[in-house]
Amino acid sequence: VAGIESRRQALQEAEAQRAERIELIRRRLADLEGEESERQRAWDDVSRRRQEVAARRDAARAERQQAASELGAAVERRAMLEARLRTVRAELQARAERPVDPSVLAALSRVAEDARGGLGLVRNHLAALRSRQSRLREEAGTAGARLADARTRREQLREQVTTARDQLAALAVEEAELRLRSEAVREGLRRDADADEEEALAAPPPVEEGEPVERLESLEAELRRMGPVNPLAAEEFRQLEERHRFLREQLDDLVRSRNELKKVIKALDEEIVGLFTAAFDEVAQYFEEQFAVLFPGGRGRLRLSDPTDPLGSGVEIEAQPMGKKVSRLTLLSGGERSLAALAFLFAVFQARPSPFYVLDEVEASLDDANLRRFLRLVDRFRDHAQLVVVTHQQQTMEAADMLYGVTMEPGGSSQVLAKRMRDVPVGQP
Repeated sequence: VAGIESRRQALQEAEAQRAERIELIRRRLADLEGEESERQRAWDDVSRRRQEVAARRDAARAERQQAASELGAAVERRAMLEARLRTVRAELQARAERPVDPSVLAALSRVAEDARGGLGLVRNHLAALRSRQSRLREEAGTAGARLADARTRREQLREQVTTARDQLAALAVEEAELRLRSEAVREGLRRDADADEEEALAAPPPVEEGEPVERLESLEAELRRMGPVNPLAAEEFRQLEERHRFLREQLDDLVRSRNELKKVIKALDEEIVGLFTAAFDEVAQYFEEQFAVLFPGGRGRLRLSDPTDPLGSGVEIEAQPMGKKVSRLTLLSGGERSLAALAFLFAVFQARPSPFYVLDEVEASLDDANLRRFLRLVDRFRDHAQLVVVTHQQQTMEAADMLYGVTMEPGGSSQVLAKRMRDVPVGQP
């Protein structure tokens, strides 16, 4: 018992020491957490200041580049104006020193009169052209309204045709029912009287013979063999006949409307075929030009798989680089297929121009030689439109006028950078 008591006291003392150590560790942990939060706040302040400094540095760099470009433009403009001023002064000085010939003044007067007369003619012609333009616009608006009315009429006629078809289907069902009833009556005549319809109608009326009671029983037997009689059959027939006449008139009206609609559809198809053919011929011509740029010495063309049906035909692309006999795209390499697709794409751009185009890594599969050909094609469009190219190729970046990029420093946020690769004159894209 004394040993157990001593053991219990030793355990209590160890428990008390352990509690003191836990409390000491907790206080130390709280102190460490406070120091860590202080260090984190200090690090956040340093990071924020560094970002602010980086933003100010980038802004200052951009302002410096812009100021340098504006200064260069201003210097060039000033030099050009000074040279122009010196030239004008020299011309004025030379003219002031040279005597004026009266014949020259008279000739200049005549030239001025002729110029004023020509200016008047040009103004009159311009007014006539403007009036013609306004008249053509009005005619185009009228044609558009007529086309919209024709389309509306076509939709109405389609609805009427659908309704008439439903009504014809219902009449066909009723006609089938009447045919079945007629067949049942004929079958009853053949079964009960052993006669057909013509014989029954041509038979003389029955002669009354025998006693009235027997005659009544015979008539009742015949009536039972005939089956139930529909007293409303005549009225139903009259109603069906009127309905058949009405539906026949409606069907004739629908046939006439369908013929008119076919004429309108034919005219629209002819106009659509004309527009499509003109657009296809123009794109095919430009495709041959762009293909010759991307494949020097090669030959490429577009053709319809079924020229007799332009609207239902497919478009086939024939591409034959120089030195190859193949003409199908499936037999070309990946880079050659990409160049053929780019030739078709830029042909469409040239046939239907736009202010700007966006190209997303279209030259990713091109080697250096094909990439230089692609850049020559892009350079041809530089003066007519603005091209926005997303790329990872260094040659494409070097050929650009303005370079935009997104970067992110360690521990920072993403930033957009811009760099002008070359000086572009004012007004050029």
